[in-house]
Amino acid sequence: MNRLRFALAASLALLAVPASTPQRASETRLTIGRLQYDGGGDWYANPSSLPNLLGALRAQTGLPVAEREVTVTLGSPDLWDVPYIYITGHGNIHLSDAEVEILRRYLEQGGFLHADDNYGLDESFRREIARVFPDRELVDVPLDHPVYHLVHEFPRGIPKVHEHDGKPAQGLGVFLGDRLAVFYSYQSDLGDGWEDPDVHDDPAEIREAALRMGVNLFAYAVTVAR
Repeated sequence: MNRLRFALAASLALLAVPASTPQRASETRLTIGRLQYDGGGDWYANPSSLPNLLGALRAQTGLPVAEREVTVTLGSPDLWDVPYIYITGHGNIHLSDAEVEILRRYLEQGGFLHADDNYGLDESFRREIARVFPDRELVDVPLDHPVYHLVHEFPRGIPKVHEHDGKPAQGLGVFLGDRLAVFYSYQSDLGDGWEDPDVHDDPAEIREAALRMGVNLFAYAVTVAR
């Protein structure tokens, strides 16, 4: 993965290009990789979520992003062309030993993983990420971290979108040195908040908060995370 190319293009766009300025067709288009996995979980959940997040990125930043996400597997060559992979669902995730190794290498080489608990994902995600990084724990992402401040301000951390178990929403992460490589949105349901308004009938302010948090995460992945 040419992370320098992604980071440089994205940083210049974010800092120097107004969101209303049309992007030339020849420019590099950043996008999100939706991770397809085995185990029975519905990796394809919330189909309108990622196009809406990419739309928010176009509206709220100067990042040259595509209109659609791409579906990737951990064995796909396309994995190395996306700076941000997204995993969600309501059921079981299972990675083969080879996929564990590939995911670790992707993250160590500068990739970013956002795991979004869509209720029912928690147990299997924690198990599998512990296989990827057996020597590192999921920890609370500090409230002064750039993911809460880079584009939009979230002084109290990740927004709560849906009830789940009634627990507070948490932003958990795996750090490689000082770099946040994995962000786990737990008890929040950001992806539901990114969906079309008529899917869940969430209040407009909840949907906007969810989208803004997603903008921060993607902006961090392509401008700060190396």
